[in-house]
Amino acid sequence: MELPLVVGVDGSESSLLAVDWAADEAARHGLSLRLVHASLWERYERVRPSFSTDRPAGEVMAQDIVASCAERARLRDPDVKVSADVVAADAVSTLLRAGSEAFALATGARGRGEVAGLLLGSVSLTVAAHAMCPVVVVRGEERNLRGSLGRVVVGVGAVTGGTGAVRFAAREAEARGCALTAVRAWRSPDHAPGSPPAESVPGDPRLATDTAGTPEEQVSAHLDDALREVVREHPEVEVSRRAVEGPAHRVLLEASADADLIVVGAQRRHGHFGLQLGSVAHALLHHSACPVAVVPHLV
Repeated sequence: MELPLVVGVDGSESSLLAVDWAADEAARHGLSLRLVHASLWERYERVRPSFSTDRPAGEVMAQDIVASCAERARLRDPDVKVSADVVAADAVSTLLRAGSEAFALATGARGRGEVAGLLLGSVSLTVAAHAMCPVVVVRGEERNLRGSLGRVVVGVGAVTGGTGAVRFAAREAEARGCALTAVRAWRSPDHAPGSPPAESVPGDPRLATDTAGTPEEQVSAHLDDALREVVREHPEVEVSRRAVEGPAHRVLLEASADADLIVVGAQRRHGHFGLQLGSVAHALLHHSACPVAVVPHLV
């Protein structure tokens, strides 16, 4: 049985966009949709007398949020099975726990009460940096959010073990009936002295000078290796390869402009408690023109 697609909701405009996106995504994959709202109202509101018939305002708000979001999802696609929960805990821990039994987690880019102009909310950033399932932060321009551009982009880095992002992207392209573009950013070994180290998806060293072939040939061979399995597993998906010289974050941000979804990998190290996001994923989460999927892999 397929795991549900979990969406964090808080009633903000950003989370409503996430509900719409997630309802469409659940329909594409034949998944159920689970809406989760984390609320600590019991901790901050006084206990009402046992004889009181009034419900605490925090409880009323929490229930109203999940009910309205559930109704929105059902109106978006009546065929998607929708459930909704209010969890008495903080948002980050709630979503991370829910993600342990989820196809993926979806969040909006900013939550209620976030500072105006903030590029990405702290909950979305923290969840994307720690979850053990794919996390999709629903953000970007209207035309990208509609999913009508017909392209999924995946960033392919130097770490050959991180195939989860490529597989996730191929599955998305197949479900959407659209093309898949694999992008590898690279930097020439004779890049100008004093420039910062080259980036990848995540960090990518400059191409070695003692490897046979030109830099373009090396990158092309790497893309072929990364895509070989998914091409065989998803023969109906049109796959294209792009090797672009330049900083990976800039290359992928440009690619996001014409994509319905951009997918990158993120390493998860056992016993590491800091934000486990590379600089490329971090930049995309803050600035991408389309929704961003961060797919973890253990190292």
